[in-house]
Amino acid sequence: MRAHPPCIPCFVDLALETARKLDLEDGATRALLDRTLDILRELDWSQPPPLTGRALHRLLAEFAGTADPFLDAKIADTEAALAMLPRIEARVAAAASPFTEAVRFSLAGNIIDAGVGPGWDPDEAGGFEDRLPELPDLGPVREFEGRIAEAGTVLFLGDNAGEIVFDRPLLDRIGPDRLTVAVRGGPILNDATLDDAARSGLVDRYRVVTNGSDVPGTWLDECSPDFVARFEDADLVVAKGQGNFETLHEVERPMTFLFLVKCRVLSQVLGLPIGTPVVRSSQG
Repeated sequence: MRAHPPCIPCFVDLALETARKLDLEDGATRALLDRTLDILRELDWSQPPPLTGRALHRLLAEFAGTADPFLDAKIADTEAALAMLPRIEARVAAAASPFTEAVRFSLAGNIIDAGVGPGWDPDEAGGFEDRLPELPDLGPVREFEGRIAEAGTVLFLGDNAGEIVFDRPLLDRIGPDRLTVAVRGGPILNDATLDDAARSGLVDRYRVVTNGSDVPGTWLDECSPDFVARFEDADLVVAKGQGNFETLHEVERPMTFLFLVKCRVLSQVLGLPIGTPVVRSSQG
């Protein structure tokens, strides 16, 4: 999906919010905004927004003086999610359709996003379980469940730290024997890396690999040969999050996308209100 003009204020807001979290002085904040605007002036409108997001993250890392300026937030989100996980697993197991309930929790976790959307407050995480997205049309979920049942191998593309904890009930229903989970190849915003997957308990339960790239999505041109081979060989790819949708939705292969609509551009492209949960399959 190409970039659109409304992406510009979104990127500026990300820079401002990160400056606030880093407690930058006014002079440093102005310098950060100047550099952000320089990046946006050179924006290639034909490329998807996650590539600009990567350039902006590298700038934020420079000002923060660390390659992973969102590390503390990622750890806090992961710990909050892990504290909730036993209750979530019990609720999924008791549901009339455990698969559907697992999908709802996976989608709900997509609110944890440093790049776009309102995000969440781990200190108020107790109400999270009561704010699951409604799925008015269960047809796509039933189709997704059938595709999972038929697939011999499944490649699950994770999204953000903390969020991947809420994916665990769904991953358990796919089963570790035929499942590979992929995370980013390096720190980028609050996207999950191999370290985040280890903190989240995924490494101990599933086969976890990196895609070899630090784009906040899955830009196949920059992914490692090993990952691309896994991507091409999998019977089904499950792609979590808006960044994966923006970078992959035009790729022809069997995929199911799971995400919340979190920005005005995607809302307009899909014709869906912001906050809508999406379960969308492509035949390839």
